[in-house]
Amino acid sequence: MKTRRLGKAGPELSAIGLGAMNISGFYGPATEEEAFALFDRARELGIDHLDTSNVYGMGHSEEVIGRYLADRGPVFRLATKAGICRNANTGARYYDNSVAELTSSIEASLARLGVDHVDLFYVHRREANRPIEEVTDTLATLVRAGKIGAFGFSEIAPSSLRRAAAVHPVAAVQSEYSLGTRAPELGLVQCCETLGTSLVAFSPVGRGLLTDTPPDRARVEASAFLKENPRFVEPNLGANHAATDRFRSLASEMGLATATLAIAWLLHRSTSVIPIPGTRSTAHLEEVAKGAAITLSTEDLDRIEEALPVGWAHGDRYSEVQWRGPERYC
Repeated sequence: MKTRRLGKAGPELSAIGLGAMNISGFYGPATEEEAFALFDRARELGIDHLDTSNVYGMGHSEEVIGRYLADRGPVFRLATKAGICRNANTGARYYDNSVAELTSSIEASLARLGVDHVDLFYVHRREANRPIEEVTDTLATLVRAGKIGAFGFSEIAPSSLRRAAAVHPVAAVQSEYSLGTRAPELGLVQCCETLGTSLVAFSPVGRGLLTDTPPDRARVEASAFLKENPRFVEPNLGANHAATDRFRSLASEMGLATATLAIAWLLHRSTSVIPIPGTRSTAHLEEVAKGAAITLSTEDLDRIEEALPVGWAHGDRYSEVQWRGPERYC
């Protein structure tokens, strides 16, 4: 497995990581046995970092990882997140980036994970009315305390990244980025390259659209998130299946799984990019891992752009409710 550096001066990581949201049931039921098998296969493939959050299954993902590490030892570099909260009475979601919230959250995450520090800690969603400079100071304090090795932000704008980086180096920004979601190319990729910040790309295979088995209506209905997402609601779902059929045909001509080609394309966009596909399937994990070994020619890249030109996707990447929290910048 090829490697890429985390941030400007961080450790070398496998060029592809593993997102651990899926093991908490986000896209359907998942067992601990399946999760352990997935983590074992990731290690065999050379994938050495796991990405989770305190809200994935309300701590469940971190707990499963903690039990795995208790059995296998410190075999992964870990990233987790905090800052998304729920009102205890109404269940309404809100964002809290205060010192108290981030400090108590990392302590709780460390306890669930069974470790004394994590390599990377993200603010999962930015609290709009709290200056990002203040939040950056809080995160820098956690670095000095040895609780976290480095920090980042999820779904922030390039302008926010620049403000934070003026206070302290930011190791990573996590953003959705794939052939279907190319907004990061309108400033975020460039800003990360300039600042030496890694762009950790989640949903790099378009929540399954860029695979050989894109979600059908039954799979969509089984996911609370997908059935409310514009790209997976008819008539957009059928239109997106038809659009990505061209990419599936191209991948087949090249002798590759569709997910393999999607990951290879993303890794070619910038050396700052580190994809973190999420899956419950070891077979799918093997497909995405192969993307790190593929070298694409200029002709290959041109053919990919012809099959899926910028703007091909039908529907926004989030619904209005799902857009609450991520920063829009273009």
